[in-house]
Amino acid sequence: MFSLFRENIRIAINSIKSQLLRTILTVLIIAIGITALVSILSAVKALENTISSDFTSMGANTFTIEQYEFSIRRHGGTERQKINPVISYTDAKTFIDKYHFPMTTTSLSFGGTGSAEIKFENKKTDPNVLVLGVNEYFIENSGFKINKGREFNALEIENSSNVCMLGSDLEEKFFTEINPIGKTITIRGHKFKVIGTLKSNKNAFNSKEDNRVLIPIQKARSIFTNPNANYSLMIKVDKQEFYDEALNQALITFRNIRTLSPIEENNFGVERSDDLINRVGAITEYLYIAAWIIGIITIFGSSIALMNIMLVSVAERTREIGVRKAMGAKRRTIAIQFFLETIMVGQIGGILGIILGILVGYGLSAALGFSFTTPWLAMFSAFTTAFIVAIISGSFPAIKAAKLDPIESLRYE
Repeated sequence: MFSLFRENIRIAINSIKSQLLRTILTVLIIAIGITALVSILSAVKALENTISSDFTSMGANTFTIEQYEFSIRRHGGTERQKINPVISYTDAKTFIDKYHFPMTTTSLSFGGTGSAEIKFENKKTDPNVLVLGVNEYFIENSGFKINKGREFNALEIENSSNVCMLGSDLEEKFFTEINPIGKTITIRGHKFKVIGTLKSNKNAFNSKEDNRVLIPIQKARSIFTNPNANYSLMIKVDKQEFYDEALNQALITFRNIRTLSPIEENNFGVERSDDLINRVGAITEYLYIAAWIIGIITIFGSSIALMNIMLVSVAERTREIGVRKAMGAKRRTIAIQFFLETIMVGQIGGILGIILGILVGYGLSAALGFSFTTPWLAMFSAFTTAFIVAIISGSFPAIKAAKLDPIESLRYE
């Protein structure tokens, strides 16, 4: 039995070699289909990893109070049923004074400007730097990591000290060869001493994340005096088991600040960190479905090409089949021979497609700043798909070859 199987393998390899150009073209067609499937699935998985890591970096136990919920901000004003008032400094400060839930910390921040020009000695940036006013809990609650130096302390925030922290883009621009700690930069004529820098947090979705300066919130309010400044509150809960209770208490507190009656809807937005992650998961599900649809359509064309080459092979080798049958080969033996040829061609195309798909997926992830991981599921799916395509594509040619009449086959020219 093993010798017969080995003989069929040898015949299949010889047949593939004798039709090398046609086999290569078929392998490439199959590889293109598998490449499309693996590369798209890899890129989608990398996208999911990147977005999820961005949100989870804030901590699973955080929630944010802002003017609008994320979904409304993302779709723009056309979906807003009403205009929520901005979260003023008075609202935010009153919340901090009244919200005393155990084991929570509340960070307060606002965007002073997104078009600041930063100067250091004889160097300066383009007027596109984001300046944020923050309190002492902003770094911890937002998930930022310190690269050099330290973060703000409560005394610096209360005293409106002229200190700042720089994003990694600004550190690279000004301090590539010197230590930035203790150096002085200028923002709109005000001098600030650098006490720390942040690790890079840039990706395809927040390309300006590292082009920022953090300063004490009271100092920012004195420099950027926009009366309609919109503040953001982020609350971190130390214990997961108290998360829901802390969130409910925060809702009640802020509703009371806004003097809302029990029947009135919230005129502010509350975002849970895990809700954002779940929303990302729902979005990527649609992307996975789209990837499979594209891949299946491409692979369907590959299966037709593979079936066509095997049918042509059966027609060209009719006399060979007749000789083998005349020498005692059974129908099953003939069918297995063509099955093996089909599976070998299909798997060669599948392996090539997996390699190309991973390379393309990695290239896309690197270009877009995604967190690429080895797509084991995509690879297994592609391998299985290639195997199924080979079986389906080889069934009809194998059956046709097995049913050939040996007498008619010997007479075939």
